Amino acid sequence: MTARRLGTAPPADELDPAERMGVDELHALQLRRLQATLRHAYDNVALYRRTFDEAGIAPDDCRELADLARFPFTTKADLRQAYPFGMFAVPREQVRRIHASSGTTGRPTVVGYTQRDIDIWSEVMARSIRASGGRPGHRVHVAYGYGLFTGGLGAHYGAEKLGCTVVPVSGGMTPRQVQLITDFEPEIIMVTPSYMLTILDEFERQGIDPRSSSLRVGIFGAEPWTEQMRTEIEQRADIDAVDIYGLSEVMGPGVANECVETKDGLHVWEDHFYPEVIDPIDEHVLPDGEAGELVFTSLTKEALPIIRYRTRDLTRLSPGTGRPSMRRMEKVTGRSDDMIILRGVNLFPTQIEELVLRTPGMAPHFQLVLSSRERMDHLTVRVEARPDCPADRRDLAATELVTAVKDNVGVSIECVVEDPDTLERSVGKLVRLVDNRRK
Repeated sequence: MTARRLGTAPPADELDPAERMGVDELHALQLRRLQATLRHAYDNVALYRRTFDEAGIAPDDCRELADLARFPFTTKADLRQAYPFGMFAVPREQVRRIHASSGTTGRPTVVGYTQRDIDIWSEVMARSIRASGGRPGHRVHVAYGYGLFTGGLGAHYGAEKLGCTVVPVSGGMTPRQVQLITDFEPEIIMVTPSYMLTILDEFERQGIDPRSSSLRVGIFGAEPWTEQMRTEIEQRADIDAVDIYGLSEVMGPGVANECVETKDGLHVWEDHFYPEVIDPIDEHVLPDGEAGELVFTSLTKEALPIIRYRTRDLTRLSPGTGRPSMRRMEKVTGRSDDMIILRGVNLFPTQIEELVLRTPGMAPHFQLVLSSRERMDHLTVRVEARPDCPADRRDLAATELVTAVKDNVGVSIECVVEDPDTLERSVGKLVRLVDNRRK
């Protein structure tokens, strides 16, 4: 860590009261809030009333935190079937904001917020930015997408809550991103990690060393990213790259965040979001330390309480460090529904990312295209070349990646190296997987 970075812990008197709680005090608070949430959901959402009744469980049956495991799960399909407002637990006139997923694979999932929900979201986002090294008075360049996507407005309100100055750039217009960072001199940038690499490429294309910019911290989320990508961003930009986690169904960004002084996993803000990790096959709860699928229950949401929501994200829970009473979740390495079974081999996009980052000449912008050839599944990895990669290097890089995947994953693929800025992006994120197989 260099002297120009912001990587220090905030003074204890700057922490929220919940961040200073002991474990027993936190658990007592969680239980009170969980019991109230289960009652609120059962009384006001038809789906919860039906699923609880079918499972033979009632809100009053939750007498300790472990009893949550007796309640049914909620899935994305449940939210889609309730489209648009069937999951809301308050009268519609009390909803102050609506967000929604893109709906590219079906009906979008719709989430609503009361004023209190928005206030709490702002508080946990402010806590996340402070844990990342942000302080009142810092300028924050928000390059997450604004609109129905929760990233932009979630980051915006949290930065303002902390007392920062917000530059609401949103995504796209990469040359303008570089210009505004150069002219407005923000200390912090909030953006997807893949788009941050595009911004760094643009700095270099313009002949500007990104290490000379004002940026000191990057808060990156909305997609899985590896430690290799963190290392590349930190070295190329000379910043602290910090992970943030969230999803709209649970709240938006700010459900969990790394502490910049440790960068050893994301502390879950457990006073508002209760985490479990389950075996994705038999659905039983796993002990802390074992890897599985992350499940969240909201503890304070009013408009859309969420009970045991299956995120499909793969991680594990560990004891807290920077915030000792709150557990850490390991950096998400993939999703249970993103796992590709290719000719009997399990493959995750993050495995390809690690190998792409090791291959000279390749940018960490890639897409996996599945197709059928002679009744067999076939995988083509389309990957962008770095701007400075000479044409004669591309074929060699493709061969090296094919060999690396075969040696490390155990499956044969095809690789096509594309020009920079070729692959489709959505709200700053690459579309990682395209499945063209015959159904």
